[in-house]
Amino acid sequence: MRARALPALGLLALGAVALSACSSSSSDDAAAAASDAPITFATTPLGDDPTAENPIEAFAGLVEEETGRAVEIVDVPDYTAVVEAIRNHHVDIGFMSGFPSALAVNTGEVDALVAWPGSDEPVSTCLVLDDSPLQSLEDITPETVVAFADPASSSGYFMPVAMLDAADLEKDADYTAMFSGGHDMSFIALKEGQVDVACTSTIFPTMTGTDMFPFAEGETRSIGESDSMPVAVTVLADQGIADDKRELLLEALPKVFVEENAEALGAMFEAMQGTEPILEPEDELFEPFVDIAAIADVDISDLG
Repeated sequence: MRARALPALGLLALGAVALSACSSSSSDDAAAAASDAPITFATTPLGDDPTAENPIEAFAGLVEEETGRAVEIVDVPDYTAVVEAIRNHHVDIGFMSGFPSALAVNTGEVDALVAWPGSDEPVSTCLVLDDSPLQSLEDITPETVVAFADPASSSGYFMPVAMLDAADLEKDADYTAMFSGGHDMSFIALKEGQVDVACTSTIFPTMTGTDMFPFAEGETRSIGESDSMPVAVTVLADQGIADDKRELLLEALPKVFVEENAEALGAMFEAMQGTEPILEPEDELFEPFVDIAAIADVDISDLG
């Protein structure tokens, strides 16, 4: 298993020590060190099964092969922390789904490096246990507890809220909303009967019996699916990322996310939805999120 990098604050502290220690080094040595600097990547933890191949680790290894640079993984607690780590120059890149990518780009302090457009397939599903009395969205009442993954999650919040709204179900009026803290936590809450419905990405039910989806075939069923999404995934980058790192990543990332790496990359590859990447996309790509975000009371109308 690849060693995790220190948290962002630890990276800053080490950076300060390194600057002090290197003050007497030659400019040539400093330039050589910069040319070998690792690529730092912020991510939320993805799976705790030590026997399973972690797609984050696989991604890091593939990027190392393509770029010739070491890749350091920095675990952060949630999607918002990924954006903050990037905009505060603690890490070079992070992966985000469409809505948090749009919010991040809207700050004017984070760059969209590579984006994969969404396909025409639904991105979210709302699941119940197979023996649940809920047969469709129409059966949801104000007492129904619906778990969402994270307030910055596209498939685990924005798109399901829009789907429920289209069924005339208003959050906190026609159902009781709860943020679990992550897709995996929503599944645990559903399994333990703490919630009635878990809204998540359509990717996870395809992983039955794994650490990422702890249900056997037939233990859950869907009572509704969302629309498709204009942008599936974006690689966000620090605006201050070194030019050589930027060029390496722009060249490497489309080569990493190819069919031959699909099994190793698992959910990371499936999230791309089989679309072709757009390098350095314009802000306008994210504008279709504005209307859907408004349903969730998030204003990103000044994008672009």
